[in-house]
Amino acid sequence: MEKNILKNWIREAFENYNGNASIVEICKFIWEKHGCELRNAGNLFYTWQYDIRWAAVKLRKNGIMKSAKESKKGIWELA
Repeated sequence: MEKNILKNWIREAFENYNGNASIVEICKFIWEKHGCELRNAGNLFYTWQYDIRWAAVKLRKNGIMKSAKESKKGIWELA
């Protein structure tokens, strides 16, 4: 499994939270929905909490998420 899947999972979490959520809520959602996949994902299992932030940066650069400056502190939002 490649870390690019995390971008899709973040978007899935946003759908659940109506377009904005804290990173903790996003991570909890991903763990609850995809924990089994993560457990079997090799090294990604050990790095996914870091890689989720990488995925958010990619989503911001692609205009899918608002920049950190546009959102409340600790909240991720769809653009």
